[in-house]
Amino acid sequence: MKIIPIHLKDAQEFVSKFHRHNIPPVGGKFAIGCVSDNILCGVAICGRPVSRKLDNGTILEIYRCCTDGTRNACSMLYGACIRIARNMGYSAVITYTLASENGASLKASNFINEGLSGGKEWNGERKRNYYVAPMEKKIRWKYIL
Repeated sequence: MKIIPIHLKDAQEFVSKFHRHNIPPVGGKFAIGCVSDNILCGVAICGRPVSRKLDNGTILEIYRCCTDGTRNACSMLYGACIRIARNMGYSAVITYTLASENGASLKASNFINEGLSGGKEWNGERKRNYYVAPMEKKIRWKYIL
């Protein structure tokens, strides 16, 4: 397996096809892919933190890490995101999982479980109706660079 650059649109299409419970994010700063035998087996999409409190210019958020089930692809993508963030001068990388997910790839990549974060859904004035993730608490994971 190896990491490759990938267009955001291609990463979004992969997420549409393979993600268990989330739709693709609307945007992002960059996306990377993981290929095995020249076949795309996973993607990661990264950008500014969604939380306004965390968006201070020094933190990168991994919006989606999605694979087709290829062994070790998630850990490889997380590791590549960490290296890219370090090279770009970020101080930390964050991401979220559902409370019901065990975060095995994040643990393997040395992310720290920061506990439950936020509400079950976005509840601002402009409530979105397209979000299809399960309505449960999220866990924030952080890697300090």
